[in-house]
Amino acid sequence: MIALLLALAAAADRRAPPPPPPPATIDGLPIAGLAPQSLPTQGCSAYLFSAGQTRALAVVAGSEPASLRIALDGKVADYPRVAQRGTGDYGFAGVTDYQSGDVTLSLDMTITRRADLSDGALVPTATLRIDRTGKDGIVLPLAGLIGCAKQAG
Repeated sequence: MIALLLALAAAADRRAPPPPPPPATIDGLPIAGLAPQSLPTQGCSAYLFSAGQTRALAVVAGSEPASLRIALDGKVADYPRVAQRGTGDYGFAGVTDYQSGDVTLSLDMTITRRADLSDGALVPTATLRIDRTGKDGIVLPLAGLIGCAKQAG
């Protein structure tokens, strides 16, 4: 029986090729694509894709812990939330600032609830502004979805 299950699993692996690796750069910017990310175990996460010529998962912002993940200058890093303002939803503000060292990121997103989405919402438009000491600023257009942890009960 175990041999049959292993054979079936191996056959399934042969049919589904692995997903391609994320792009090393998004539209020539110092931002790389992120690998697929899991849903959060608590709170909500915004999964935001680049909206330019290259389409890739560019940013994941979490409500708990309040942080933003991005691959900047070849390194994936999480930046903690330092400020927020404006009306938002699902644990996010309209505009949220994140910072670590000499990197400041400002995420401005529109959140739209839809009846056909459970445990989440649509982010039809968003922008991420990246400011780094001694380097040019970057503004990246984004769009995506918010996914939330399942509520007990």
